[in-house]
Amino acid sequence: MSRFVVHEHHATHTHFDFRLEIGGALKSWAVPKGPSMNPAEKRLAIRVPDHPIEYLDFEGIIPEGTYGAGPVVIWDTGRVYFVGDEPPELALDQGKLLFVLKGAKLKGGFALVRRARRREADEWLLIKRSDRDADRAWHIESALSPRRMSGLSLRVPPCGQTSN
Repeated sequence: MSRFVVHEHHATHTHFDFRLEIGGALKSWAVPKGPSMNPAEKRLAIRVPDHPIEYLDFEGIIPEGTYGAGPVVIWDTGRVYFVGDEPPELALDQGKLLFVLKGAKLKGGFALVRRARRREADEWLLIKRSDRDADRAWHIESALSPRRMSGLSLRVPPCGQTSN
């Protein structure tokens, strides 16, 4: 049983960082429009470098002048269960990973499917599977309220790395 986290990241461009615990690290994707519970919405997910496990709990403000500067909050977190007989590392290498999320906001079956390489980006689609948890009326809502913002501290992410 592995964990996942979705960070809402207000950097140069607001986006969501989708992270799955696989092989002792967090495999990570930047999702510009955020994840969706609507199976009709295929969300672009750009693969970014792996992040340390400590990012599961990271929230804070990445200092100005640092890559990824701006507030980072946990938008959702929970457990991830991988579907299929092959290890998730192999499924990622093959370009299609199926999994079930059990979070506060994200629930049920999902797929990450690699698109043909375009330019330099490693582009994937994050897709909600049609199941009892699907919500065709889904609208993403920000977790970053002024109250929550006031509780964030200026921090450097774990291991001296910065979030994407």
